[in-house]
Amino acid sequence: MAVNIFELLRQSHQTILEKWIQNQMSQQGHNEDMVNSYEIKEQSNELLSLLLKNLTAQNINDINANDLDEVIECLSEISINRAKHGYSPKETDQFVRGLKNAILEVFETDITDPSTLYIESKKINNLFDNLSQITFETFIKGREEVILRQTDEISEISTPVIKVWDGILAMPIIGTLDSARTQIVMENLLQAIVESGSSIAILDISGVPAVDSLVAQHLMKTVAATRLMGAECVISGIRPEIAQTIVHLGIDLSNIITKATLAHALKFSFHTLKLEVKQQTRLN
Repeated sequence: MAVNIFELLRQSHQTILEKWIQNQMSQQGHNEDMVNSYEIKEQSNELLSLLLKNLTAQNINDINANDLDEVIECLSEISINRAKHGYSPKETDQFVRGLKNAILEVFETDITDPSTLYIESKKINNLFDNLSQITFETFIKGREEVILRQTDEISEISTPVIKVWDGILAMPIIGTLDSARTQIVMENLLQAIVESGSSIAILDISGVPAVDSLVAQHLMKTVAATRLMGAECVISGIRPEIAQTIVHLGIDLSNIITKATLAHALKFSFHTLKLEVKQQTRLN
């Protein structure tokens, strides 16, 4: 007796959904901080509904069929969402395989002919192999977006511009100074100069582990850009080992004001702006 698996799947919608959700809850042991139970049920029901609505005998073997676009879009959104919530690729793949297993369980219960069960199960396995591949690809895309966003946020945090006095800005740089980071440093510093009207900017490189010719070139570009904005740039945090490296590399920083410490750079800035800081004697 012929079996219409598409009709069988639609009639078993609720059974498949319950089996699938139960499978997900038991596998992840459930962490509400990632995706809560309500979201799991909503995502599962949406994806299953779209799959049962659009799956036909014509497209079950063609994952690129236009009438499966809704399914692919929904699955991609879920994969990206899970990547952003900290799920691993394995956990996200288990999400899709859990649906496949729930469907196969229904087949094993309702399809009694072994030959028919084998043929129809094979179709479902092939379909979900393709869906798993799409899940993995979109998950990686979502994870890359998270990494890029976090990298940008870390770069912003690690290059703060501090107004230490009227007319004086300081930017402590921590970590390696590469081309991309130099661009962020310049943009943040120049924007702060415009907004504050400061005339002196201090670049403190105490937190830069090493200075080579490339790092020195990036620093000189930043100094040049600062001067074009009408502000003087002072580089502080020149440790003895950095000074030796600069000399050995033959890097000419003679036209740039450098100071050993941030305190020395501040003292120079106060003197340049004709400011005087005095210690006040406390009266008993």
